Amino acid sequence: MMERILRRRKVLLSYLVVLLTIFNANAQVFSSSNLPIIVINTGGQAISDEPKIIADMGIIFNGPGQRNNLTDPYNNYNGKIGIEIRGSSSQSFPKKQYGVELRDALGNGIAASLLGMPAEEDWVLFAPYNDKSLMRDVLAYKLGRDLGRYAPRTKFCEVVLNGQYMGVYVLIEKVKRDKNRVDIARLDPQEISGDDLTGGYIIKIDKETGSGNGGWFSDFLPPNRSSSQRIYYQYDYPKADNISAPQRQYIQQFMFTFESVLNSSTYNDPFNGYSKYIDVDSFIDYFIINEVSKNVDGYRLSTYLHKDKNSNGGKLHMGPIWDYNLGFGNADYCTKGDPEGWVTNFNNLCSQDFWLIPFWWDRLYQDAAYRNKLGLRWAELRENELQTSRILTYIDSVASVLNVEAQQRNFQRWPVLNRYVWPNYFVGPTFDSEISWLKGWVTQRLQWMDIQMPKPVTSVKDQFSNDGIIQVYPNPASSEMHVWYSIKSPGVVAIEITDMFGRRLMNQQENRELAGEYQATLDVSQLPNGFYFYHVEISGQVSATGKFVKTN
Repeated sequence: MMERILRRRKVLLSYLVVLLTIFNANAQVFSSSNLPIIVINTGGQAISDEPKIIADMGIIFNGPGQRNNLTDPYNNYNGKIGIEIRGSSSQSFPKKQYGVELRDALGNGIAASLLGMPAEEDWVLFAPYNDKSLMRDVLAYKLGRDLGRYAPRTKFCEVVLNGQYMGVYVLIEKVKRDKNRVDIARLDPQEISGDDLTGGYIIKIDKETGSGNGGWFSDFLPPNRSSSQRIYYQYDYPKADNISAPQRQYIQQFMFTFESVLNSSTYNDPFNGYSKYIDVDSFIDYFIINEVSKNVDGYRLSTYLHKDKNSNGGKLHMGPIWDYNLGFGNADYCTKGDPEGWVTNFNNLCSQDFWLIPFWWDRLYQDAAYRNKLGLRWAELRENELQTSRILTYIDSVASVLNVEAQQRNFQRWPVLNRYVWPNYFVGPTFDSEISWLKGWVTQRLQWMDIQMPKPVTSVKDQFSNDGIIQVYPNPASSEMHVWYSIKSPGVVAIEITDMFGRRLMNQQENRELAGEYQATLDVSQLPNGFYFYHVEISGQVSATGKFVKTN
């Protein structure tokens, strides 16, 4: 009995010591939160940028809507971790972000579910510092998931490190090959032939500081470079230390072939053009997220790509998205923080920057079929996932949770409000002013993109037939009218132009021996200005009809 009492006293005394030592420079005390609490103890060791040190971590999370007290048991995780400082330019900030690997007592990596997210061993404790809304990364990843793409899941929390309150953090899934993250096939070193060799791969374009995974240079130079800048691809999965020579050769050759085709005069050929090598829809969604956020690092830093085995599709996909703390108007250089302008214009604005954008994005935009797909996707998303009101409501919902108490503690610990922290474009005096400015910026950005995005001829809903999908553009047309169509089976496609009286003025037939996506171009330059009708037949059945305008 006495032993039990003594043990309880020891536990209470340890809790009291923790409470008494959690002060910052402003004598701030921290004892409970409406957010989960993560407590890390390194046993007096300093955390460095590699290698990871062994530490203890406990997570207190009593469930949604419940209060989390520092004296509560570690009920979400309680065990060993490896921890290191991570990031590149962010390492200069006093509020550090950390890479965390869950480990067992022997130091081996173990997978566990943290704060309701799928089990894995590798995590990131992201430290919002120059982003005073505290939510830009969280917002970008939320939008990415809304588009139906994998983007890292996130949970806000408050962190205590070695008895010191460290502020508001975001627990984020690290980008990894995993069925619940980047869902591509495992690639073992001995898989060096046939379909085994074709995937899965994750590569990235990034600074070597903060990643440093080894890689190779592209043979294709970035547009408008001012000096010797080149695009450098890094191995992310498998890592440079694990990837075999045949695997290196395969992924390098695949990227070279893709870029060679994209750079060729037949780059938009429906059989052997760029669409043979890339998942076009993933490139379009990646473009949209980078541009909605006007991410100054977009396409050139923290840029991931992945490829699965050919038996699983095998095309190159963009993503997942990563690192958006300088997006949504939070950068005062190059693309700047105003809500206008394309990020893809970065090379023209900052040709002297060491990290430039690959030529892909300008080249893709030159293809009328790509632009039309982009315009259709934008119109679709603006009616649903990217509605302005929907995004603003989400921002408000996050702000309301942080505004209960956590943001106040964070900015007492890190008094950056009303102060410029590189590279802020806007400096607000309060957290609420930062949120208000972010909402206004998002509203203006979406309005600007509505005006600038390509305008497809068809409505948001494509014209469907039993045999495929048809899109006609531009409308009005002055010299050329394009008919893009996707057919599910071989057949004859007939395109006819008639006047208002039904008289046939043009007729073009195409015999397609394979299913796929095609584009037909009609020369309408000789038609007088006025109204006309187009009719598209697939295998003898009228699949689409509509009106178009001929202008100068």
